[in-house]
Amino acid sequence: MTLQVSIIIPTLNEEACLEKTLRCLSLLNPPPWEVFVVDAESQDGTVAIAQKNGAKVVPTERRGRSHQMNLGAAAATGEVLCFLHADTLVPDDMIQVIERTLARPQVVCGGFISLMTGTRGIRWGISLHNYLKTYYAPLFFRPHLFFFKRLRLLFGDQVMFCRRATFEACNGFDAAMPIMEEADLCRRICHHGQIHQVNRIVQSSDRRVAKWGVLKANLIYLYVGCLWGVGVSATYLKRFYEEIR
Repeated sequence: MTLQVSIIIPTLNEEACLEKTLRCLSLLNPPPWEVFVVDAESQDGTVAIAQKNGAKVVPTERRGRSHQMNLGAAAATGEVLCFLHADTLVPDDMIQVIERTLARPQVVCGGFISLMTGTRGIRWGISLHNYLKTYYAPLFFRPHLFFFKRLRLLFGDQVMFCRRATFEACNGFDAAMPIMEEADLCRRICHHGQIHQVNRIVQSSDRRVAKWGVLKANLIYLYVGCLWGVGVSATYLKRFYEEIR
């Protein structure tokens, strides 16, 4: 039996990439149960694009991915929640992959391997680092959870998914966190079962790296991740992580 997978996309001025993402979702086989776009008062054509492509729009005055994804989860009716960035493209059998992953009783959460792509092709170095940090970040900063709970830290570009029951048991994302919200949820969700990164690819925009440059981007990613790992407030760290559209 096909799982009811609700896809939730937080948006703010995403007209440049949202339509391509939604068209990609329209090709999924089997299709998702529903697609929500949770929009924080975009000033461009984001909402019109979402409506034109059949997504359910949830408006909010409050910005912040954590808050927006929680709103989407509250509105969703599916038994599985899948959180997707507006600039990320997924494989057409994504729903089947999610079903197979969550069919393993010990697995409660999963994500994909993200390749960062743009006009210059695939950013292999950063993509590899993003994969490796799902291992080394918990090993360095939460070793007890890494060894005893098999903690993996997933990040936004990796298309995190989990059962609704598990999400609710963890009280969802911390709405006060402006960044690192997925990693924080992984830290809590691992107490309910295993987190599994599937051996499948999703493609995410390299727009942040394209603006910052490779060296600056890697330094910021490493700096933010390390400081969060030792307990520095995500609110403070947000100042180093500007919004880029």
